[in-house]
Amino acid sequence: MFAGAQVSLYPMTDRFVDVIVSSLTALDPWRDRLRIETDDISTLIVGPPEVLFPALRDFYAAAAGTGHHVVLRATLSRGCPGEPDDPICQTSALANPAQPLSERQAAALGVLADAVETGQTADAQFSLYVMGAGNHMAEIMGSIDFLKNSGTFNRSKNFCTRLSGDAGVVFAALQQAFCCFGPPEGHVTIDLTVSANSPSAR
Repeated sequence: MFAGAQVSLYPMTDRFVDVIVSSLTALDPWRDRLRIETDDISTLIVGPPEVLFPALRDFYAAAAGTGHHVVLRATLSRGCPGEPDDPICQTSALANPAQPLSERQAAALGVLADAVETGQTADAQFSLYVMGAGNHMAEIMGSIDFLKNSGTFNRSKNFCTRLSGDAGVVFAALQQAFCCFGPPEGHVTIDLTVSANSPSAR
């Protein structure tokens, strides 16, 4: 399997270079378990979801901790048929699609109880795409029902779902949506925007 994210950080400050570069250092503790490549547009992070999402959480929390208005944009994917399998992405975190939705939802909620809190608020919106054969809408709606009980659900919006809460819990919820809904051998993607310190909230 291949799993990873293309991530871009947009700080709304004259100090944007410092914010981006300093925030990237939050990925350092994860580098031995991920493949990370940064260019002038985005940072590619490849690895198993149980490492990928905590690394994204730490990257976002470091940027949010600067106090500047920052926006993180990410496209996450697993099982893309156009990408070769990568041994670094081996994982046992993906749910069994034969397990009833209700059981997968309950298991995902149980994981959130152990989520690390960062002290940084995350306001996010995301869309989950389950591709391939099967009842993809049942999987997507199952994910939304899980999120409605996760403590992070803010509201439904056109084409996406809004989440709010501590960044640790929000990224843990996103990880469960990514891993527990859609077949392990299938192609699943997330389109994600996370904002911190927005002046709109004030």
